[in-house]
Amino acid sequence: MSTAIAGAANGADVFFILMGAILVFAMHSGFAFLEVGTVRHKNQVNALVKILVDFAVSTLAYFFVGYGVAYGIHFFVGAATLNGNEGDLFAPQGRDLVKFFFLLTFAAAIPAIISGGIAERARFWPQAAATAIIVGLVYPFFEGLTWHGNFGLQNWLTAAFGAPFHDFAGSIVVHAVGGWLALGAVVMLGRRLGRYTRDGRLVGFPPSSIPWLALGSWLLCIGWFGFNVMSAGSLEAISGLVALNSLMAMVGGILTALVVGRNDPGFIHNGALAGLVAVCAGSDVMHPLGALLTGGVAGALFVVMFEWSQRRMRIDDVLGVWSLHGLCGLWGGVACGIFGLTSLGGLGGVTFLSQLVGSLGGALYALAAGFLVYGLLRQTVGIRLSAEEEHRGADLAIHKIGANPEAEMPAR
Repeated sequence: MSTAIAGAANGADVFFILMGAILVFAMHSGFAFLEVGTVRHKNQVNALVKILVDFAVSTLAYFFVGYGVAYGIHFFVGAATLNGNEGDLFAPQGRDLVKFFFLLTFAAAIPAIISGGIAERARFWPQAAATAIIVGLVYPFFEGLTWHGNFGLQNWLTAAFGAPFHDFAGSIVVHAVGGWLALGAVVMLGRRLGRYTRDGRLVGFPPSSIPWLALGSWLLCIGWFGFNVMSAGSLEAISGLVALNSLMAMVGGILTALVVGRNDPGFIHNGALAGLVAVCAGSDVMHPLGALLTGGVAGALFVVMFEWSQRRMRIDDVLGVWSLHGLCGLWGGVACGIFGLTSLGGLGGVTFLSQLVGSLGGALYALAAGFLVYGLLRQTVGIRLSAEEEHRGADLAIHKIGANPEAEMPAR
């Protein structure tokens, strides 16, 4: 009887984690359509292809290298051992295998985030190479520090500040790392042709399709409840608090982006994502009111910093991924150390200083890695389309077909 109960419990956990992996995998279609709707028509095919190919490259990089870097586990054993039928290296019924799938979908989100920042002028194969390097080495190194306790960083933070760095679902590990990597990539790549006049004024490139952009946001929002809730890793550890906090942060982000963004649909749909980015770290320890405030600040932060970075800093970040993922993720890591405190209605187990050090450390690490990876690629193979290719658009220059080929054919 006990064996049957244990088997059922393992099977339930396998299914639970698998459903989480599928939901987060579906989020990649959200990344794709968010980019499709934001870029110009001549770059829509490229946006779709990049996200899918980056996922495939990420899978191989994480399977052969990255997962071992983060967790010290490799898959070069027999299938019976992988499935937990022989020995105790892997959990029964392949639970560790679906955990790999789940964590892979997180890792693959990094190049999907970067893709939005470097859209419309990046070469295809150098970006695929960057994806392999980032998902194989750069991301899992920090993932292992935070989520596996590698090199004693978490023990040091606990001894120094009273608690380890807490990032339940990746405000820093995934989103801030992705956003700050993207900042380095965007700066190394340079601005799109015609984006600024000679005297530095911003030239508006309006989104090609608000409906596609909105669809991308909706897909991401739906999948995010798998991203956050199923980070629990088992049915036993699941928490309804995570679901409610995710909902409240999303709503907070929508409403502040609505007001600060002056009804702009692009800001509103990205405001939802800003709130969700920010709440990932503390979604399991915050009070729902704390999550609402965290998301609300993130929605306003995204709008203000997107406009400031584009107009004042002249950073041509197409989807605003540094503002959305980099800065809102950084805020979320710090906010966990504020609204997770018991004095502010949270569950505790966090300290402000640990959150501040861990959050800033993750951002600085990713920024340095972004400049290093894309700087090396720029010097060796080049990372930018030629002026002629950029003018034609990445669809025709790289893939030899546009998003609406019949409409683009010359009249007979």
